[in-house]
Amino acid sequence: MTRPKILVTRAIFPETVERLARHFEVEFNPDDTVWAGEALARHLQGKQGALTTGTERIDAALLSACPQLKICANMAVGYNNFDVAAMAACGVVGTNTPDVLTETTADFGFALLMAAARRLTESEHFLRRGQWQKWGCQLFAGAEVHGSTLGIIGMGRIGQAIARRGARGFGMTVLYHNRSRLDAAAEAACSARYANKEELLRSADHVLLALPYSAASHHAIGAAELAQMKPTATLTNIARGGIVDDAALARALRERRIAAAALDVFEGEPAVHPDLLALSNVVLTPHIASATITTRRAMAELAADNLIAFFEQGRAITPVTAVPAPHTPNDKETS
Repeated sequence: MTRPKILVTRAIFPETVERLARHFEVEFNPDDTVWAGEALARHLQGKQGALTTGTERIDAALLSACPQLKICANMAVGYNNFDVAAMAACGVVGTNTPDVLTETTADFGFALLMAAARRLTESEHFLRRGQWQKWGCQLFAGAEVHGSTLGIIGMGRIGQAIARRGARGFGMTVLYHNRSRLDAAAEAACSARYANKEELLRSADHVLLALPYSAASHHAIGAAELAQMKPTATLTNIARGGIVDDAALARALRERRIAAAALDVFEGEPAVHPDLLALSNVVLTPHIASATITTRRAMAELAADNLIAFFEQGRAITPVTAVPAPHTPNDKETS
């Protein structure tokens, strides 16, 4: 019997590939080459499904070149690599991996916040260069975390998990800004108070970004927003590159208009703005907020679950695009 053909676009866990191979004809990418444009379209020829990551752009041009494609299962909670409107117009389902990375990503976000506040990267580099000769009263004295004010922009699952850590673990006053206000029960569970963006930026000692990327959120933090922050404040971005104007942030950090920043995501990544690389008061990590073995396995398995459910049960588990009429499997597509 003919089975659906799928493409696994990047190198993932062999166990997940083996599991998929029990259901599909699988082409996978053990060399972990990043395919884009024509190269990605070439590998997608004849494929009905794909397990994608945030590095593959699924847009109208690609979909036009791959008319047999029915579903792209993203191994990520974010899906700004999907042109959602184009996918919906072509009847292609997109899915993501919510929930399974919430707590791990929140842990990392808080780790970055603390690293920026307490100047961990600066002090480690200082030590490694052999410059530490004596203790000093103000040697790498940073900002308080416990008892300070945390401002979270983007209050979805990850934002709420960070709020709980701040309020319960560090006795922080938590402000949040979101497109829509949480209900009273959710605010109470997070010990968080809604604030408009301007109030949050003016009041917070530590601003953390956890909002999804969209055209509306592009450069949501730019020169004007940075100017509203305290000169002693820190900024942490675990959301998506493009939400922060990296050039404007570099200027603000260089001129000490804010104290420090911590970034796990970048505009145009894997490229990083060279001005950021030249600064000592910014912590930089390569998009690894969800990078624990347990969580990355769970992400891969949920992406696989979406593919299997779509082709064998007619509906994906965690769709993010408008879902077309349920796909009904038949004997020619399943084994």
